[in-house]
This record gives sequence, structure tokens and C-alpha cells, in this order.
Amino acid sequence: MVAHNAALKAEWGAARYPEATVLAADTTVCIDNQALNKPRDLAEARGMLLRLGGRTHTVFTGIAVRRRADALALDEGVASEVTFRPLDARTIDDYLARVNPLDKAGGYGIQEHGEMIVASYSGSFTNIVGLPLEATKQILTRCGYQA
Repeated sequence: MVAHNAALKAEWGAARYPEATVLAADTTVCIDNQALNKPRDLAEARGMLLRLGGRTHTVFTGIAVRRRADALALDEGVASEVTFRPLDARTIDDYLARVNPLDKAGGYGIQEHGEMIVASYSGSFTNIVGLPLEATKQILTRCGYQA
């Protein structure tokens, strides 16, 4: 799903700017084979956090690069694991008072008071934030850009 969404975003941009190199990404949280995208409201965010509490989930990001001028098309996928602390209603309320969950897949941001809810993670931290910098650098290097 995230690979498909990233490719659609990159294709959209490349169609409008064919000489440009367009980088696009899409991230989601997955638990029990179900995607947790951005919550619609605080009630849904609260439900997502309750579901994630005390459990491990996967954060998936798809990255796509497109350039129409030379038919460049590259795609990359990254997965990271996140284990949440057990969460009770008070902890969730305290977290939601500090963070806007509505613009974040799974209703949380590890970079914003993540210590309140995250016990551990494995893989790319920047993937969990929303754009895996390591993979992004590699894909841009393959496109001919140097850091």
C-alpha cells in the first residue's frame, strides 16, 4: 500500500514537472495485518494508542523517485518495529495533551514525547518519524545526487 501510494504521489509530481526529479513517500503503521493511518479525530487516535499499548507493531514507508525526462523510476521500501509500553487511559490522555495525533499514522510521533509511550524500537528511527533518511540518501545517490 505505501509503495503504491508513494509511486502515485511521485507520478503526479513528475507529470507536472517532467524535468524535475520528484521524491515522494508514504508511511503507515501496521498491527494485526491492519493499517493504522492518520486518525480522523481524537477518539480514533485514543483507540489506536490503546490498541498499540503493550504490543509491537511495524512502521512501513514506501519511497518513490520519478523523472519523466529520462524515464527514471526507482522505488524503495523500509520497515521498522516499535514496541509500546503498556498504556492506560491517563498516560494516553497525558500524551494527547502534548501531541497532535491527527497528522500522524497510528496517532503518534516517536519524535514527540515518544518516551511516554515507546518502550523500544528496531530498524530506522527516521523511518518511524516518517521519512527514512538512510534509504532516501541511497535512492538519491542511485539517481546521481551526491551528499
